[in-house]
Amino acid sequence: MSHAAVVNGDMPSKKLKTQEMGKVTVVIGAQWGDEGKGKLVDLLATKSNAVCRCQGGNNAGHTVVVGDKKYDFHLLPSGVINKDCLSVIGNGVVIHLPGLFEEIAKTEGKGITDLRERLVISTRAHLVFDFHQLVDGAQEQHRGNKLIGTTKKGIGPTYSSKAMRNGIRVADLLGDFDAFTEKYHGLVNFYKRLFPNLTIDTEGELKQLKNSRELLRPMAKDTVSYMNSLLKDTKKKILVEGANATMLDIDFGTYPFVTSSSCSVGGVCTGLGVPPSSVGDVFGVVKAYTTRVGGGAFPCELLNDLGNTLQEKGHEFGTTTGRRRRCGWLDIPILRYSNMVNGYTGICLTKLDILDEFEEVKIGVEYKLNGAVMNYYPELQTELEAVEVEYVTLPGWKQPTVDARTFDELPKNAQDYVLKIEELLSVPVRWVGVGQSRDSMIERPAAV
Repeated sequence: MSHAAVVNGDMPSKKLKTQEMGKVTVVIGAQWGDEGKGKLVDLLATKSNAVCRCQGGNNAGHTVVVGDKKYDFHLLPSGVINKDCLSVIGNGVVIHLPGLFEEIAKTEGKGITDLRERLVISTRAHLVFDFHQLVDGAQEQHRGNKLIGTTKKGIGPTYSSKAMRNGIRVADLLGDFDAFTEKYHGLVNFYKRLFPNLTIDTEGELKQLKNSRELLRPMAKDTVSYMNSLLKDTKKKILVEGANATMLDIDFGTYPFVTSSSCSVGGVCTGLGVPPSSVGDVFGVVKAYTTRVGGGAFPCELLNDLGNTLQEKGHEFGTTTGRRRRCGWLDIPILRYSNMVNGYTGICLTKLDILDEFEEVKIGVEYKLNGAVMNYYPELQTELEAVEVEYVTLPGWKQPTVDARTFDELPKNAQDYVLKIEELLSVPVRWVGVGQSRDSMIERPAAV
């Protein structure tokens, strides 16, 4: 072979055997949040070695009921209930340390006493400070009657700090404290210039942060390397718990009425350092009707007694904020769009039992704008507000479903409702939730 051939790259390359890597299973909200993701995560976590959060902060709220105990998680992965399971808070999460340690103490008080030994927190995760929360409230107030509906937990301002490169990470807090203090004061001064009326207790917060350092240190790790080491063991089952939901995604959601992070499947890679090739099953969690908290267009919203009934029977109040959720019929255009973004391998349908007493149930199947069927999901709020929804109507089942533990035990009309959703989405419904407790989730076998 000539020297020229070698120089030009024609030398046959040696075939390298790449190491086989494990896959992560992902659970994602398919609507506007509050779908019941924590319940599916809890179910899957009983057979998992690690459960990971990849984005969001304590603006998330996942409720899990096990026996007579009810757990409300905001920053902790729902898998902490499983004592054989590791919990990972990835670099894409923003962390309010007082909120985290309050949540840890509350969970420990319910008998999960070893969770600090099983909790790993990314040193690359950004910190939410008390003044971020003040800024969040001030920004919302300045919007006047065009409110986003933020939780005022400081999530948006913290992600803004991250994007502006003046954010502060866990690694900064664990390093030289004088250098950390200088960065902290720099960020405080930045926001005081923007909001001169902010009252910030800098010395009080710095004292609290200094005390938090040693509590945090044993749990803090480089989670990129840590996740890579977990993936190298192909026998390990790793679960990723998405916070918020696809329609609140900063890129793909109903902007500007969205959260500040990537809460679709792409956030798994950017928020944990997991390569795309390691993403396995992606399960979308879908409430059997649609709810939304805060502002923004809501095509299937029921502004009548039916909407009030859904709200009351479903106890539709936000886990994080306590705000009343807006309610409406199931919206298939949202779910088709959500599936385009995430590529669901299965659906978990929750709160079917809330529809038990309805004479009939409706499903929104198409949007029309100016009389024409839309073949895309509108990116403009003005278009979304103007759409007309085409519905299909199915007979209700007028029977309780809460005691059903197999699909065949559901009333025939309830089964038909589930199968209709499956048909409209072309995605299998793998689980059906008929109550709050862990054992009220009906599992359907995966197609062979």
